[in-house]
Amino acid sequence: MIEEIMKVARKAGDIMISAERPKIMEKAGHANFCTETDEKIQKFLIESLQEVLPEAQFLGEEDGQDVFSSKMEKGNCFVLDPIDGTSNFIYEYRPSVVSIGLLKDGKPHMAVIYNPFDDMMFSAQAGQGAYMNGERIMSSEAPLSDSLAVFGTAPYYTELQDRTFEIAKKLLPLCVDLRRSGTAAWDMCCVALGRCALYFEMRVQLWDYAAAALIAQEAGCTITDIDGKPLDFKGPTSALCRARGVKEIPTCFS
Repeated sequence: MIEEIMKVARKAGDIMISAERPKIMEKAGHANFCTETDEKIQKFLIESLQEVLPEAQFLGEEDGQDVFSSKMEKGNCFVLDPIDGTSNFIYEYRPSVVSIGLLKDGKPHMAVIYNPFDDMMFSAQAGQGAYMNGERIMSSEAPLSDSLAVFGTAPYYTELQDRTFEIAKKLLPLCVDLRRSGTAAWDMCCVALGRCALYFEMRVQLWDYAAAALIAQEAGCTITDIDGKPLDFKGPTSALCRARGVKEIPTCFS
């Protein structure tokens, strides 16, 4: 089934890269955008994945399908982000990715994330490792002091800005340098791939992390909230993803 999900993700990526500059709609929150392409891709994902797994439920960022219900804790539920990095997509600032997570009884079961601009297909199944374009990947064993770190600014939640940048300021001297991509799913994939040693963000939605957390975990990463507690895969949370070389939560988070 993972191969079928990857085929769907690739076709969704084709829709993304072939789209003309789309009409932009604002949602609740600062700089929280949706485009016609987001909605088009989500519709395509649901229709296509229903053929792959007809009994599955769907949780998607767009089109009013963004509420996790108790019913979704049982059986199979696809969690979709048609374009993670919508602002990047609008301003043609790469990357943006398609994210497809499959929860089984409320736990991560399968994950596919596709970056169509670089043709990078990440996939994972629980207990079976993480892959990029069919090759097994593992996170870095390098210490944080010899690595890049990446973070998200939770831009829709202005009340979290001060705390975010307080942590970033304290984190900077602990690592080589900081990066900010504009897509949580991509950031966690970069930690899984070994490009970065740590990612954090003060608030991410389920569709941002449902797939990426499994890929990172299967690549040997430790995924928690910023207090070190396990993610519950029911809704928004803070997120902290650490590569194998980052054994402890850095002091800047305390």
